[in-house]
Amino acid sequence: MAVINQPSGQIKLTNVSMVRLKKAKKRFEVACYQNKVQDYRNGVEKDLDEVLQINQVFLNVSKGQVASKEDLQKAFQTTDVDAVIKEIISKGEIQLSEKERQLQLNKINNEMLTIISAKCINPNSKKRYPPTMIHKALLELKFNVVVNKPAKLQALEAIKLLVSKQIIPIVRSKMKIKVDVSLETQGSTELIEQLNNIIKSADVNKSETSYSIVGLIDPVAYRELVNMCNGKATLQVLDMAVIEDTK
Repeated sequence: MAVINQPSGQIKLTNVSMVRLKKAKKRFEVACYQNKVQDYRNGVEKDLDEVLQINQVFLNVSKGQVASKEDLQKAFQTTDVDAVIKEIISKGEIQLSEKERQLQLNKINNEMLTIISAKCINPNSKKRYPPTMIHKALLELKFNVVVNKPAKLQALEAIKLLVSKQIIPIVRSKMKIKVDVSLETQGSTELIEQLNNIIKSADVNKSETSYSIVGLIDPVAYRELVNMCNGKATLQVLDMAVIEDTK
């Protein structure tokens, strides 16, 4: 019987997700389980064997072309395959099949809509919009969800667009915060005055040595508040998205 020999250094792989990194004018690839790549990058999965379909560095996964030690040394200054794989997985671009891309896109879209629903309200009814209504508004605004950007970041971009265009009446929910100021701190009087200008619906408790204020702020003012309190007061977030009482 005739024997078919495959070329030396070639391994045939099918049904894989790839992570690709270009370095020293060459493209290096590793064959992975796509969902495990995200877990590894987020620190949830630490075992490379659970991430990789095969512990090898390729120049071309689909053709089974394995990178030589000379290729690795030139591009990564090492022939340690595990070290190279870790760099590729951490820094490389995830290549998805059309089916995987659509699944990932749907997952990110659903996560983004849930975030928007939790962070925004109808200013008239003071109630949250369901994700389905937010989805319809974003479709009308032709907002495109992408795979290679975190859902939270895309949600914040979408919120800015929704608030500016007002396809539906929508605003960011207020944040409920608490700030404790020591009256012995230099500049505490000026700080308290600034806090009272930013924090609304405030509940104040004051003693001879301290000043405590609990109230609502616009989320866009949070960074300013952090800078204002830095080294001068203690800031706590009590609720990221308050649903205000309509009564």
